[in-house]
Amino acid sequence: MVEDQLTLAEAKEKLAIRQAQLKKWAVEYYQNDAPTVEDSDYDLVYQEVIDLEYQFPELITPDSITQKVGDQTKDDLPKVEHLQPMLSLGDVFSIEALDDWMNTMQQSTSDFLEYNAELKIDGLAISLQYTNGQLTQASTRGNGQIGEDVTANVLNIKNIPHQLTEPLNLEVRGEIYMPKAAFVSLNEQRDRDGLAPFANPRNAAAGSLRQLDPQITKQRQLAGFIYQVVDLQNQLEVKTQSELLIRLANLGLPVNLTNQVVDNINTLKNYIEEKTAKRDDLAYGIDGIVVKVNNLDLHEALGATVKVPKWAIAYKFPAEEKQTILKDIEWTVGRTGAVTPTAVMDPVQLAGTTVSRASLHNPEYLKAKDLRIGDTVTLHKAGDIIPEVGMAVLYQRPKDSVPYDIPNHCPVCGDELVHVNGEIALRCLNPFCPAQIKERLTHFASRNAMNIDGLGPKIVEQLLDRGLIKTIADLYQLDEVELLKLDKFGPKATQNLLQAVEQSKQNSAERLLFGFGIRTVGAKVARQIMQKFKTIDQLAKASVEEIANIQGLGLVIAENVVQYFQESLVQELLTQLQQLGVNFAYQAEAPVTVLPEFADQKIVLTGKLTMFSRSEAEKWLEQHGAQVVGSVSKKTNLLIAGADAGSKLAKAQDLGITIWSEQDFQDIMQKQP
Repeated sequence: MVEDQLTLAEAKEKLAIRQAQLKKWAVEYYQNDAPTVEDSDYDLVYQEVIDLEYQFPELITPDSITQKVGDQTKDDLPKVEHLQPMLSLGDVFSIEALDDWMNTMQQSTSDFLEYNAELKIDGLAISLQYTNGQLTQASTRGNGQIGEDVTANVLNIKNIPHQLTEPLNLEVRGEIYMPKAAFVSLNEQRDRDGLAPFANPRNAAAGSLRQLDPQITKQRQLAGFIYQVVDLQNQLEVKTQSELLIRLANLGLPVNLTNQVVDNINTLKNYIEEKTAKRDDLAYGIDGIVVKVNNLDLHEALGATVKVPKWAIAYKFPAEEKQTILKDIEWTVGRTGAVTPTAVMDPVQLAGTTVSRASLHNPEYLKAKDLRIGDTVTLHKAGDIIPEVGMAVLYQRPKDSVPYDIPNHCPVCGDELVHVNGEIALRCLNPFCPAQIKERLTHFASRNAMNIDGLGPKIVEQLLDRGLIKTIADLYQLDEVELLKLDKFGPKATQNLLQAVEQSKQNSAERLLFGFGIRTVGAKVARQIMQKFKTIDQLAKASVEEIANIQGLGLVIAENVVQYFQESLVQELLTQLQQLGVNFAYQAEAPVTVLPEFADQKIVLTGKLTMFSRSEAEKWLEQHGAQVVGSVSKKTNLLIAGADAGSKLAKAQDLGITIWSEQDFQDIMQKQP
């Protein structure tokens, strides 16, 4: 709460500081999908701003963060103006505050009120526009008035229907989220790709949905729940929120039907306790309970502020937090040389699991929190999944504690650690570091790289310990006699491994490029690069500018690739691999016959295709030289419109873009092989 003795000048100064802090955090959260603080920390500062503005209403300005919804949209996504503002929800953090809100609602009407309690899905708000039952537009909340057009991406979310069961014109709203299992899998893949992991499922969902490439969204296994309708014509003919959820489900929309109608605080409290107890067992993250006045007619009567509806409130779960002792800090070395600190703690039960280790991310994180060996530290789970160290409990700090010294040398090989190009991460640049070699070889053999079945981390470690391999090239010179000497490695396992190694020589070159483990070059980027340069030899000669010109790559990736191939050890490796018969050429899935109509053309598909599937159309276009993109812009060359085409067709017409019908496209296809 705000101190009573604050003067107007002091309050103004304090408010300016808190507003700047919140706006910075909001940009990190809403635009960059990379928050640096916990939701609970944000909520505390936000509540302080509310208190200040309540005590000094003359300090409220139109640009105050309390007067806005969300934050600005990303510049590189098309914009959508909402028919009705997409508001956020007010928050309460205690049962007492929830009871006060319910009493306020009851005092506003003579009717006896019921409330619909629903799970608060931890995701990204979404608006879906259906025209004649067909999904024609999807947009994020953005700043509440203007959101981002993510239609092409939402069409790749499996449980969002492209067609309703009835030919209705309406807008529905809900939440896009990433299931917990998908989040864990994604972060594991990002770790293998040398990319920073997402902090929590909510940010992973936001980052996955707000992509320029719909195929990335498709790979991320997002899902959605719908809970609201903007039905200006009252087509659904429902009277309550609880009835609405059932009606939406009958339309084929994904709806979370774990809701309960309540009419008093005790029943609501029981519902909250029940759902809190089952929170860890859910396949998706929730961060609270949403309580809505059940009577839909009262929603309009109760109204809204510029930021929140008055007829709904969000009860936010308190973050489950435990205390434990920080016993040690271990440093591990990844395949790109980055060293990562890990907290080793006394085991503690947290959110259903025993936790004794947690990543400390990077040296700056460790410094900022001033964590010391022997400290009592707080521990919570980010997004209900990832154990994360919060802060040291200073009043319990041992008197003889000393600041933790960040290591200057690699914990494995002893080489000096450095910051490369101003990075936060510390790196070991020794290419012969045993830890890096093990990680590089394991990555090279992994499924998305060279897919050498049977060559996992334990086998790689045995091969290294026996001195049988030191480099990637050594994998292709393994000796059967030596392999038979490995632990639990009989004739069959030996033959299977040698056969898998031999088969990997024929892989297309994008697998080889990904297998090299170049920083920032994931499997998709490797494929894009090899589609352009065709052979590893040609790529090795390419300039930064040539690589950076590939759409979606940019300078950082290009510089990393060029720097990699300039290394003398890499050049020696390439020579060895060629001599050993490893394929260096990109192998297209099907022969490409580039047609003049499609060569380097950016083409958008929209509407319902009846003569072939969308994936078949995309594949055919790409095989004939086109680039299929998800949204219409000034750079779009052609739009192919199927039945019930919506906003993309209208936008293409406004921009004067060439438009083909599905039949026009079919005629061209039939003339070609």
